[in-house]
Amino acid sequence: MTYKFFPILVFILATFSSNKIETPSTLPSALLLKTENFSAEIISVYNNLNRNNFTLPKLESFQKAMLGFYEMKKKGIFKKDILTLIDFSLSSNEKRLWVIDLSTNTIVFNSLVAHGRNTGAEFAKSFSNSAASFKSSLGFYSTGEVYNGKHGKSLKLDGLEKGINDNARNRGIVIHAADYVSDFFIKAHNRLGRSQGCPALPTEFTEKIINKIKDKSCLYIYYPNSNS
Repeated sequence: MTYKFFPILVFILATFSSNKIETPSTLPSALLLKTENFSAEIISVYNNLNRNNFTLPKLESFQKAMLGFYEMKKKGIFKKDILTLIDFSLSSNEKRLWVIDLSTNTIVFNSLVAHGRNTGAEFAKSFSNSAASFKSSLGFYSTGEVYNGKHGKSLKLDGLEKGINDNARNRGIVIHAADYVSDFFIKAHNRLGRSQGCPALPTEFTEKIINKIKDKSCLYIYYPNSNS
Protein backbone atom coordinates (compact mmCIF):
# COMPACT_ATOMS: atom_id res chain seq x y z
CA MET A 1 0.00 0.00 0.00
CA THR A 2 1.38 3.44 -0.93
CA TYR A 3 1.18 6.82 0.75
CA LYS A 4 0.95 9.04 -2.35
CA PHE A 5 -2.29 10.76 -1.45
CA PHE A 6 -1.15 13.18 1.24
CA PRO A 7 -2.43 16.46 -0.32
CA ILE A 8 -5.84 14.93 -0.87
CA LEU A 9 -5.91 13.43 2.60
CA VAL A 10 -5.46 16.87 4.14
CA PHE A 11 -8.57 18.02 2.30
CA ILE A 12 -10.63 14.97 3.25
CA LEU A 13 -9.71 15.15 6.91
CA ALA A 14 -10.61 18.83 6.98
CA THR A 15 -13.95 17.98 5.41
CA PHE A 16 -14.61 15.43 8.13
CA SER A 17 -13.28 17.68 10.90
CA SER A 18 -13.67 21.42 10.93
CA ASN A 19 -11.23 21.93 13.81
CA LYS A 20 -8.27 20.42 12.03
CA ILE A 21 -6.43 21.58 8.94
CA GLU A 22 -7.40 24.70 7.00
CA THR A 23 -7.83 23.88 3.29
CA PRO A 24 -9.46 25.38 0.20
CA SER A 25 -13.20 24.77 0.00
CA THR A 26 -12.99 23.35 -3.52
CA LEU A 27 -10.73 20.99 -5.41
CA PRO A 28 -9.98 20.72 -9.12
CA SER A 29 -11.91 17.92 -10.81
CA ALA A 30 -8.70 15.91 -11.35
CA LEU A 31 -8.00 15.94 -7.60
CA LEU A 32 -11.60 14.98 -6.85
CA LEU A 33 -11.17 11.97 -9.11
CA LYS A 34 -8.02 10.96 -7.23
CA THR A 35 -9.91 11.37 -3.95
CA GLU A 36 -12.61 9.02 -5.19
CA ASN A 37 -9.96 6.52 -6.22
CA PHE A 38 -8.36 6.71 -2.80
CA SER A 39 -11.71 6.15 -1.10
CA ALA A 40 -12.14 3.11 -3.31
CA GLU A 41 -8.73 1.86 -2.18
CA ILE A 42 -9.73 2.15 1.49
CA ILE A 43 -12.97 0.30 0.80
CA SER A 44 -10.95 -2.40 -0.92
CA VAL A 45 -8.73 -2.74 2.15
CA TYR A 46 -11.85 -2.95 4.32
CA ASN A 47 -13.49 -5.59 2.15
CA ASN A 48 -10.33 -7.68 2.16
CA LEU A 49 -9.59 -7.56 5.88
CA ASN A 50 -8.79 -10.93 7.41
CA ARG A 51 -11.47 -10.90 10.11
CA ASN A 52 -10.13 -13.84 12.14
CA ASN A 53 -13.81 -14.55 12.94
CA PHE A 54 -14.14 -11.10 14.54
CA THR A 55 -16.87 -8.60 13.71
CA LEU A 56 -15.78 -5.86 11.31
CA PRO A 57 -15.83 -2.23 12.46
CA LYS A 58 -18.24 0.13 10.73
CA LEU A 59 -16.97 1.30 7.36
CA GLU A 60 -17.37 4.99 8.28
CA SER A 61 -15.19 4.68 11.39
CA PHE A 62 -12.63 2.62 9.46
CA GLN A 63 -12.44 5.21 6.67
CA LYS A 64 -11.82 8.10 9.06
CA ALA A 65 -9.21 6.06 10.93
CA MET A 66 -7.38 5.11 7.75
CA LEU A 67 -7.35 8.67 6.40
CA GLY A 68 -5.72 9.96 9.57
CA PHE A 69 -3.35 7.03 9.76
CA TYR A 70 -2.04 7.61 6.22
CA GLU A 71 -1.61 11.34 6.70
CA MET A 72 0.28 11.04 9.98
CA LYS A 73 2.31 8.02 8.89
CA LYS A 74 3.50 10.16 5.98
CA LYS A 75 4.61 12.80 8.49
CA GLY A 76 6.53 10.19 10.49
CA ILE A 77 4.27 10.42 13.54
CA PHE A 78 3.50 6.71 13.50
CA LYS A 79 6.28 4.15 13.29
CA LYS A 80 4.18 1.00 12.88
CA ASP A 81 1.56 -0.26 10.44
CA ILE A 82 -0.78 -0.91 13.35
CA LEU A 83 -4.18 0.76 13.70
CA THR A 84 -6.23 0.61 16.89
CA LEU A 85 -9.80 1.75 16.30
CA ILE A 86 -12.33 2.42 19.09
CA ASP A 87 -15.93 3.15 18.09
CA PHE A 88 -17.72 4.99 20.88
CA SER A 89 -20.94 5.15 18.88
CA LEU A 90 -21.52 1.53 19.91
CA SER A 91 -22.92 0.20 23.16
CA SER A 92 -20.31 -0.43 25.84
CA ASN A 93 -21.70 -3.96 25.96
CA GLU A 94 -20.25 -4.60 22.50
CA LYS A 95 -16.67 -5.33 21.51
CA ARG A 96 -15.91 -1.90 20.08
CA LEU A 97 -12.10 -1.91 19.96
CA TRP A 98 -10.19 -3.36 17.01
CA VAL A 99 -6.44 -3.77 16.59
CA ILE A 100 -5.61 -4.11 12.90
CA ASP A 101 -2.22 -5.09 11.50
CA LEU A 102 -2.19 -3.16 8.23
CA SER A 103 0.96 -4.90 7.02
CA THR A 104 -1.10 -8.08 6.69
CA ASN A 105 -4.63 -6.56 6.65
CA THR A 106 -5.54 -8.69 9.65
CA ILE A 107 -7.70 -7.96 12.68
CA VAL A 108 -5.62 -9.30 15.56
CA PHE A 109 -7.82 -8.20 18.50
CA ASN A 110 -11.47 -7.27 18.99
CA SER A 111 -12.24 -6.33 22.57
CA LEU A 112 -14.51 -4.63 25.05
CA VAL A 113 -13.29 -1.17 26.07
CA ALA A 114 -14.55 1.25 28.71
CA HIS A 115 -15.33 4.94 28.39
CA GLY A 116 -15.23 7.58 31.12
CA ARG A 117 -17.84 7.59 33.88
CA ASN A 118 -19.04 11.09 32.97
CA THR A 119 -19.08 10.29 29.27
CA GLY A 120 -22.23 8.19 29.61
CA ALA A 121 -23.77 5.04 31.03
CA GLU A 122 -24.13 2.23 28.50
CA PHE A 123 -23.58 4.64 25.61
CA ALA A 124 -20.93 7.34 25.30
CA LYS A 125 -22.49 10.79 24.83
CA SER A 126 -20.19 13.49 26.21
CA PHE A 127 -16.45 14.03 25.78
CA SER A 128 -13.82 16.34 27.22
CA ASN A 129 -10.15 17.25 27.07
CA SER A 130 -10.24 18.76 30.56
CA ALA A 131 -8.51 17.47 33.67
CA ALA A 132 -10.74 15.88 36.32
CA SER A 133 -13.66 15.69 33.88
CA PHE A 134 -13.73 11.87 34.09
CA LYS A 135 -14.70 11.93 30.43
CA SER A 136 -13.19 10.25 27.40
CA SER A 137 -11.50 12.24 24.65
CA LEU A 138 -11.96 11.50 20.96
CA GLY A 139 -9.61 11.65 18.00
CA PHE A 140 -6.15 10.46 17.02
CA TYR A 141 -3.47 9.41 19.50
CA SER A 142 0.05 8.09 19.25
CA THR A 143 0.82 5.26 21.63
CA GLY A 144 3.68 5.92 24.02
CA GLU A 145 5.75 4.00 26.50
CA VAL A 146 4.82 1.11 28.76
CA TYR A 147 4.96 1.42 32.54
CA ASN A 148 3.77 -0.48 35.60
CA GLY A 149 1.19 1.45 37.58
CA LYS A 150 -1.67 0.82 40.00
CA HIS A 151 -3.49 -1.12 37.26
CA GLY A 152 -0.44 -3.17 36.36
CA LYS A 153 1.11 -2.96 32.91
CA SER A 154 -0.20 0.21 31.25
CA LEU A 155 0.43 2.25 28.11
CA LYS A 156 0.73 6.03 27.93
CA LEU A 157 -1.02 7.94 25.16
CA ASP A 158 -0.26 11.23 23.42
CA GLY A 159 -3.26 13.09 22.00
CA LEU A 160 -2.56 14.58 18.58
CA GLU A 161 -5.51 16.94 18.20
CA LYS A 162 -5.29 20.38 19.78
CA GLY A 163 -8.21 21.14 22.04
CA ILE A 164 -9.68 17.68 21.50
CA ASN A 165 -7.28 15.27 23.20
CA ASP A 166 -3.89 16.95 23.48
CA ASN A 167 -4.19 17.05 27.27
CA ALA A 168 -4.25 13.24 27.47
CA ARG A 169 -0.79 12.76 28.93
CA ASN A 170 -1.29 15.46 31.55
CA ARG A 171 -4.64 13.91 32.45
CA GLY A 172 -3.09 10.47 32.84
CA ILE A 173 -5.23 8.99 30.05
CA VAL A 174 -3.68 5.58 29.45
CA ILE A 175 -4.57 2.08 28.35
CA HIS A 176 -4.82 -0.18 31.39
CA ALA A 177 -6.55 -3.30 32.62
CA ALA A 178 -9.74 -3.18 34.70
CA ASP A 179 -11.84 -5.95 36.21
CA TYR A 180 -14.99 -3.94 35.42
CA VAL A 181 -14.33 -4.48 31.70
CA SER A 182 -15.82 -7.95 31.43
CA ASP A 183 -18.88 -9.92 30.38
CA PHE A 184 -19.42 -10.75 34.05
CA PHE A 185 -19.76 -7.05 34.92
CA ILE A 186 -22.17 -6.54 32.03
CA LYS A 187 -24.38 -9.39 33.22
CA ALA A 188 -24.43 -7.98 36.75
CA HIS A 189 -25.04 -4.32 35.83
CA ASN A 190 -26.53 -4.40 32.31
CA ARG A 191 -23.60 -2.32 31.07
CA LEU A 192 -19.83 -2.26 31.11
CA GLY A 193 -17.99 -0.55 33.95
CA ARG A 194 -16.56 2.92 33.39
CA SER A 195 -13.16 4.51 33.89
CA GLN A 196 -11.96 8.00 34.82
CA GLY A 197 -11.52 8.69 31.12
CA CYS A 198 -9.08 5.93 30.12
CA PRO A 199 -9.83 3.35 27.43
CA ALA A 200 -9.63 0.49 29.94
CA LEU A 201 -9.45 -3.10 28.68
CA PRO A 202 -10.21 -6.60 29.98
CA THR A 203 -7.46 -7.90 32.25
CA GLU A 204 -6.93 -11.06 30.17
CA PHE A 205 -6.12 -9.14 26.97
CA THR A 206 -4.45 -5.94 28.12
CA GLU A 207 -0.83 -7.04 28.16
CA LYS A 208 -1.07 -8.69 24.73
CA ILE A 209 -2.72 -5.62 23.22
CA ILE A 210 -0.21 -3.25 24.82
CA ASN A 211 2.71 -5.29 23.49
CA LYS A 212 1.23 -5.12 20.00
CA ILE A 213 0.44 -1.41 19.83
CA LYS A 214 3.10 0.28 22.01
CA ASP A 215 5.77 2.68 20.76
CA LYS A 216 4.14 5.09 18.29
CA SER A 217 1.31 3.27 16.62
CA CYS A 218 -2.03 4.88 15.74
CA LEU A 219 -5.01 4.88 18.10
CA TYR A 220 -8.23 6.50 16.87
CA ILE A 221 -11.36 6.99 18.99
CA TYR A 222 -14.36 7.55 16.75
CA TYR A 223 -17.73 9.14 17.36
CA PRO A 224 -20.09 10.26 14.55
CA ASN A 225 -20.63 13.95 13.86
CA SER A 226 -17.91 14.88 16.34
CA ASN A 227 -15.24 17.54 16.02
CA SER A 228 -12.50 14.93 15.79
